[in-house]
Amino acid sequence: MTQTHSLWRRLSRVPGGNRLFSAAMCLRVPYFRTVLPTVRELRPGHCEVTGPLWWGVHNHIRTFHAIAACNLAEVAMGMLAEATVPATHRWLPKGMTVAYVAKAKTSLRAVAELSELPEFGDEGFELDVPVTVSDNVGQPVVTATITVWITRSNR
Repeated sequence: MTQTHSLWRRLSRVPGGNRLFSAAMCLRVPYFRTVLPTVRELRPGHCEVTGPLWWGVHNHIRTFHAIAACNLAEVAMGMLAEATVPATHRWLPKGMTVAYVAKAKTSLRAVAELSELPEFGDEGFELDVPVTVSDNVGQPVVTATITVWITRSNR
């Protein structure tokens, strides 16, 4: 179990623990704060994060800005990677392919999920992490695939 997943398991069991975990995450990765994310579920191969519709993420038509939705997708992917990639390895985002499929008129939920967990060996490899960002009624508004480069850690 990774340190991130262990911390999540401890904090998510107490009232307000997911908000405390999310605040700690934003201290470590300050740019994530722009979408006010709350981690809702986290386990190896799966992460669900929500972000409210507030004026800080509005675009010119007062919907959730497309790039802010991408940021929420990256939060979900990053937490999935932190809960999945063992301490013997490291990960770095390498690329992102995005489709904006509908206007985002509500708060959003981003789900990153792997169909199966990879094997972590000595050779570096690319891992494509699919992320679906949906509105409050479950309609996808953004779909993304974030490619992560995973290598054995030199630490």
